[in-house]
Amino acid sequence: MQHKLLPFRETHAFSDFFLDYIEQKDSLKPFYHRFPLVENFKAQIEEKKKSFPRHNREVLVQTLQKQYKALTVSETVRTNIDSLIDEKTFTVTTGHQLNIFTGPLYFIYKIVTVVNACKELKKTHPGYNFVPMYWMASEDHDYEEIKSFRLYGKKYTWTTEEKGAVGRFSTKSFDALLNEIPGDTSLFKEAYLKNKTLADAVRHYVNSLFGKEGVVVIDADDRELKKIFTPVIREDVFESSLASKVESTTRQLQSLGYHTQVHARDINFFYLDHQLRGRIEKKEKDFAVVDSKLHFSKAELETLAETEPERFSPNVILRPLYQEIILPNLAYVGGPSEVVYWLQLKELFGHFHIPFPMLMPRNFALVIDPPTQRKLDKTGLEVSDFFETKNFIFNHWTIKNTHHDLSLGTEIHAMLQLFERIKQRAAAIDPTLAPHTGAKAKKTLDSLNVIEKKLLKAEKRNHTDKLRQIEAVKDALFPGGSLQERTDNFLNFYQQDPAFIDHLLTSFDAFDFRMNVLTYA
Repeated sequence: MQHKLLPFRETHAFSDFFLDYIEQKDSLKPFYHRFPLVENFKAQIEEKKKSFPRHNREVLVQTLQKQYKALTVSETVRTNIDSLIDEKTFTVTTGHQLNIFTGPLYFIYKIVTVVNACKELKKTHPGYNFVPMYWMASEDHDYEEIKSFRLYGKKYTWTTEEKGAVGRFSTKSFDALLNEIPGDTSLFKEAYLKNKTLADAVRHYVNSLFGKEGVVVIDADDRELKKIFTPVIREDVFESSLASKVESTTRQLQSLGYHTQVHARDINFFYLDHQLRGRIEKKEKDFAVVDSKLHFSKAELETLAETEPERFSPNVILRPLYQEIILPNLAYVGGPSEVVYWLQLKELFGHFHIPFPMLMPRNFALVIDPPTQRKLDKTGLEVSDFFETKNFIFNHWTIKNTHHDLSLGTEIHAMLQLFERIKQRAAAIDPTLAPHTGAKAKKTLDSLNVIEKKLLKAEKRNHTDKLRQIEAVKDALFPGGSLQERTDNFLNFYQQDPAFIDHLLTSFDAFDFRMNVLTYA
């Protein structure tokens, strides 16, 4: 594969908030602890080592061993799980929803990033162990966001009537969908048909794809892990003191002109049960679960937090804290929206004396297959040109390749000078004529701009075939106008190239924060 890199700003695909973080702008430095440079990990390791209890390691290892009990795993995965009991072992974690068939390409990119990050850290800190961890968002209840994926330009959708935490959904209804999908899907057939729940199926296929790299999958929808989180449950639900800490940081970011991603509530937990994940709200006399008939007195809910903590599911505000309490984690790998919303949470971590992890942007990529590359070569454009809008690309190519002078810039300049002279003469005779002359100048300028646009439009019609080729390349690389990685599934490439993930592992650098462009020769 040919490989080139583009600075993020040249792609026009990211917010200023994210770009300012990547560029380590001074305005954002108070909102994170350490920037994710290899040389900064030594201090992060020492801090996490001092604050992470052995009891948490014991519970973590026991939980993972239980979750992997029915799965055949590589020696690397087994060793990584067992090594987590050692105070010299740490994780680098990424997380994602349980999208069917892995969802968009960036799911794969996230995991590749944590794998490569751990390899690089092992080289620089050989006395420690680093485990790539994938956190399943098994408690998430947004079925609409996970039910579909796009393959070869077609959308495939999984239909189920179940409600609540998606990780608990049954996989029985996958049979029909599996028969619709073209190409070799044996990896997913085995995962969905051999496992009873969606969470187990996702663990299965992630293990199949990344087991040799030692990736460990964790499902935090677990009673023993939630027990460790009980103090946070109590403080948030019964004292409602945590929202103010997040909102304080949020206001600071907003005062700097940044658009924040998440909003803290007075209570940041859901009640989790079969077919239900509903927000807990404090009422005048008791507590209620939204969209249900459930009500609890304070005493009942306090008892529930102590005896059945698995009933409490953290929202987007507290999920990161839960992760860092139960994992010996050094860095979190996420996309642009994830990285910037974590910046709202630093004060919350400080309140609980939990080290704030380094926030690593995942790897980003555009993959160009041979047919698309052949079309791209014929356009005469660079791949970087295709990050612009269609209209910009069409105009840019037409202006560059026309034999005609489509610009009226010279004429417009001359016209403006002429009207300025007329305006001065008119004002000398009667000052009230100056605004009138100015209005006529603007009207004439508008007319010339319209003519200029019509010249460009007419010339574009003369190059219809070439612009159609350019459009085909743009649509292939940016389906629906969005980045390929946010839309297409990895099977678009994996079915033709079983070594696709190996190419990513070889090409990506977890600590190079630029857009990867990968081209098949």
